[in-house]
Amino acid sequence: MKLLQVITTGGTIDKIYYDEKSDYQIGEPEIARILSDMKVAFRVQVQPLLRKDSLQLTDGDRDLIRRAVEASEAKHILITHGTDTMTDTARVLEGFDDKVIVLTGALNPARFIGSDAVFNIGCAVGAVQALPPGVWIAMNGRVWDPKKVRKNREANRFEAAE
Repeated sequence: MKLLQVITTGGTIDKIYYDEKSDYQIGEPEIARILSDMKVAFRVQVQPLLRKDSLQLTDGDRDLIRRAVEASEAKHILITHGTDTMTDTARVLEGFDDKVIVLTGALNPARFIGSDAVFNIGCAVGAVQALPPGVWIAMNGRVWDPKKVRKNREANRFEAAE
């Protein structure tokens, strides 16, 4: 892998919570800091595209994500994304025969101690290098075909779709 293109769209992974307001905002992308802290041995280009909870993403936003992937010269693309509609965006990204696209996110903000963010990013980085071209989801220590996975909100994890 010569270059990992990272496209950030927001989601829980980048959330900042404000207790006094009982509110949150999507902050700066955390993945650049995480990859730097891990001292990765490849070139990374981070492209902050959106700062939205995935429940707020529109068809226009998903088209913008697709256009960013189309415009990228990279063959390896990692997209940080909110977990609630990750599979919807994955469907929009189908059809790239020359790129490996992996979506990942977190069920807890990266700023939280014990967050799954670093683990999911590490899994996604390994997956984007090892998988054939196509669209994939890396969550909870597994790599999923987006057509065969769903978020189980009760268990707060991804699992095989029924």
